[in-house]
Amino acid sequence: MKTTVEISDSLLREARRLAAREGVTLRSLVERGLHRVIAETKHSAPFKLRHASFKGKGLQPEFHHASWDKLRDLAYEDHGG
Repeated sequence: MKTTVEISDSLLREARRLAAREGVTLRSLVERGLHRVIAETKHSAPFKLRHASFKGKGLQPEFHHASWDKLRDLAYEDHGG
């Protein structure tokens, strides 16, 4: 399959030099690199957010109808945020 990929000129020059030095095509070099990145991604553990909730009944009554902006402003009040 043909596709177009935009990469930096310096990276392309380096890739072409490496392909020539190894006696392979630029296509095979790119495919090899893609296979490596995909394999690394498959073997790495997926990010898992730890459970960090706490017991409680949600927001205090005076904050039930506050916007996220208001809650954020209150959370960072006096903290330079």
